[in-house]
Amino acid sequence: MPILPIDAGRYVTAEMRKIFEEESRLQKFLDVEAALAWALAEVGKIPRWAAEQIAEKASVKYVRPEKVKEVESRIGHDIMAMVEVLAEACGEAGKYVHYGATSYDIVDTATALQIKEALSLIEDKLNRLEEVLIGLASKYKRTLMVGRTHGQHALPITLGLKFAVWLREISRHIVRLNQCKDRILVGKLTGAVGTQAGFGPEGLKVQKLVMDRLGLKPVEVSTQIVQRDRHAELICVLANLASTLDKFATEIRELQRTEIGELAEPFQFGRQVGSSTMPHKANPVICERICGLAKIMRSLVFPALENVISWQERDLTHSSAERFIIPEALVLADYMLSLMIRVLEELRVDEKRMLENLKLTKGRIMSEAVMLKLTEKGVGRQEAHRLLRELTAKSLVENKDFKTVLIESPEVRKYLSEKEIVEALKPRNYLGTAVKQVEAAIKITLRERAKRGVKTAK
Repeated sequence: MPILPIDAGRYVTAEMRKIFEEESRLQKFLDVEAALAWALAEVGKIPRWAAEQIAEKASVKYVRPEKVKEVESRIGHDIMAMVEVLAEACGEAGKYVHYGATSYDIVDTATALQIKEALSLIEDKLNRLEEVLIGLASKYKRTLMVGRTHGQHALPITLGLKFAVWLREISRHIVRLNQCKDRILVGKLTGAVGTQAGFGPEGLKVQKLVMDRLGLKPVEVSTQIVQRDRHAELICVLANLASTLDKFATEIRELQRTEIGELAEPFQFGRQVGSSTMPHKANPVICERICGLAKIMRSLVFPALENVISWQERDLTHSSAERFIIPEALVLADYMLSLMIRVLEELRVDEKRMLENLKLTKGRIMSEAVMLKLTEKGVGRQEAHRLLRELTAKSLVENKDFKTVLIESPEVRKYLSEKEIVEALKPRNYLGTAVKQVEAAIKITLRERAKRGVKTAK
């Protein structure tokens, strides 16, 4: 029976699970062994017929996971167990299996192959999430809502501006991930301490041939392992992405609160259960799940950074940790992206409630606009600020419309007519460049997507 939720199929997509299943990882080991045999034949280190036989048998069809585990239980070494089973399957050619290589030539290169496949899925979802946010930013670029700072009503903004901010944050994560790929998608065949002594003078050529065949870059230089600063960078990038998704989910949860009610995640009314005891509940469980998994994602950064440290040319302290953190980071990032795409594609937006909430302060959120109108008329900025502090307090304490308080103020009326006060109190008149910023954010994102060769639906 599975122990961890991921093993049970929870918090993982079918596509990503397939990449990290034991059989798939074993096949990646075998792919590296096959590529190595081919490269060795190319440089004349082993016979061509042997390389062809190794390539044919380097498959989980012949090297079964259960047989490898049986051997491992006897000899206590997972890679050597795979080598023994493969060599046995290859018959006479088996004596050339793993020629000149060390275990982590195979492990690190196979891990890079898994990461490459996993990042392809994540990149596709990031591109999709970016596209969804383009649509939301465009659709709601003029939709009025209150902006909040410190949890308090601040000034009017548009919902589209909020989405444009999110959009560019996702765009930056795409850039980070693409930059990171250049450093993480590398393999190695440098032997026991990095000298390639087992391959002789042809070592660098063998390594390049293998990596070209596998679609990876060769390391510039390494010890017995690919240096773990690469993996640490990847996990830090993914944890950063998870924190952004946490931020989006937290905002939606906040705006879904009963007393706010402006946004809400999808909920299948009439079928979905919100609470086991309170039938009326429609809880933001998807967003809460994203927030919860983000905690796990951030926790993976610590062991990833600890793994950078190794005794001399290598020790084994990183191995057990990264068997957890590398699959977990990629699996959870992919899953969280899937959840956020669904939330935003099916997001419930209550524009009427947004307009109602704009009025909760009885106009006081427009105090800055009135203050600046007064300064335009010659009142000192600090003096105008003092006056508006007093008048907003009066509106609050006496529970009076801010417009009424302003009209009744001799100091305000000395400079502003009733018409000017009314105009200054209109939220739509105080959006600044919000709409232009949204349009600019969309424009630059579309340009970046075109440069990446990503199509955007119109």
